[in-house]
Parts: sequence; structure tokens; C-alpha cells
Amino acid sequence: MMKVYALVGSSGTGKSYQAMNLAQEKGIEFVIDDGLMIHENKVIGGRSAKRENSRMAAVKRALFHDLKHRQEMQSIIRQKRPESLLIIGTSDKMVHMIEENLILGGIDEKVYIEAISTPEDIHRAKSHRAKEGMHIIPVPTFQIKEDFSGYFLNPLRVLRRFGKGEKVNEKSVVRPTFSYLGDYRISNRVIRDLVLYASFKIIGVEKVFNIEVENTANGLKINFALNIVFGNPVRAISERVQEQVREEIEYMTSFNIVEIRVFVKNLIIPE
Repeated sequence: MMKVYALVGSSGTGKSYQAMNLAQEKGIEFVIDDGLMIHENKVIGGRSAKRENSRMAAVKRALFHDLKHRQEMQSIIRQKRPESLLIIGTSDKMVHMIEENLILGGIDEKVYIEAISTPEDIHRAKSHRAKEGMHIIPVPTFQIKEDFSGYFLNPLRVLRRFGKGEKVNEKSVVRPTFSYLGDYRISNRVIRDLVLYASFKIIGVEKVFNIEVENTANGLKINFALNIVFGNPVRAISERVQEQVREEIEYMTSFNIVEIRVFVKNLIIPE
């Protein structure tokens, strides 16, 4: 029978930062955070609430109000059959609503952020969230580095000792990147490389250039130009490139994408 845990703390108190440590200590296999399902340090399903255009829509997304989103999570749970699962939420009401919407059979153990974080850590987390809109999710940076080795600084490493063994947890930090052990940032060059990588997955793209990345308070705005091989459907390819770039960047980094504008500059006749 699956054991369901909940981690509760008000917005900006560092819940997601502590989630990996809590999961390790409790032997929790799956984590539900902000509309996403995370397993073995990877996002395996869901849709981030940060992609929504309004606060109300984001809350509904995080609560699995949308039927399709809810059914996706339920399907993952049926397929994976986890022995344990952690729900992250901002209040008792929120975690219970998630549990009820996903039909998990009740919450067995509830942990409050104040029990696992110091007052100093909570104050620092709130300060950074309020001033800079920083947020962290419990996904390691090696998931990002898999296809882009060398682009990133070394990830934040948290060494934990368990008896004679040692465990290194890694954290991915998003919108913008941030760690409790200091600041580091992912440069726009990395985002441009992701745009190139995603665009060339689409057949018919001959060149990608003039990539501009703007980091706004609400997320990234990305503009770039394409050359398309003559004979291919221009509108269909440009729309597919938009979709692919959005999916790639959001999956790899969890950055919120506000806008992607694609300009088709030339049609290239193959030699």
C-alpha cells in the first residue's frame, strides 16, 4: 500500500529545496510539486503551474483542477505503483485537495517546513522570493547537463552522510537560478544553445540565427530567425519549431516561457 507524505509551508519558505533531503531521509520515491511528477530526480509527467498566465490558473494547475492533467497523474501512479509519494503544498488545505483530486487514499504523515528548516533559511528564502522572484525545484542539474555537457557551472552539491556511506544530492534551480549556498546564473548563451538544439530537431530547418533572449520578471522572451529549405510548409515548420523550443527549454530548465517569436527570413533551395 502506498504511503503518502505531505510537506507544508507557506509560499517562498524553501519547501522545494528541502524536498530532496526529506525524500532521501524518508525513502520517498515520487514527489508532486507545482503540478509536476518527479521520480528519481527527473520530471516524468505533468505541467508546471508556472506556465500559466495568471495566479488563479497557476493555483488550479497545482491542484490538478484540469481533468486531463489529473488523469495523467493518476495514470502515472497506476503504472509506477509507488510505495511512497510526497506532496508539496503551501497549506494543509492545498495538500489535502491534491490528495483528494488524485484519489491517493489519505495523507499518512505531514511535515511542516519549520520542522526541517532553520528560521534563518526560511527568512532568506522568503527574502529572495520577494525581491527577485527566485524559485527552486527538486530536480538535479545533471538532467539539464545530459545533452549539454560543459555549458553549466558545477551544480550545487549537498553532501549528506548516512552511517558509513555518503550521498550527494543535486538541485536544479530555476527562474532565475539560485542556491542557498550562493548565487550563480545560467547565461543567455545556454538558452540560445537550447534554441539551436531544439530547432534542428525539426526537418526542413536549414539555419537558425539572430537569437535574442530576454529574461523578464514573468519569464523568458525568445526571438529568433529561421531559414527553411524550399518545398517545406513554412507555417507548419515555424509553428513546430516554436512548440519544440518551448518544450525543450521548459523540460530542461523549468524556466517559464512567456513568448517565442519565430521569423522566417529565407527559403533555401538545396544544391
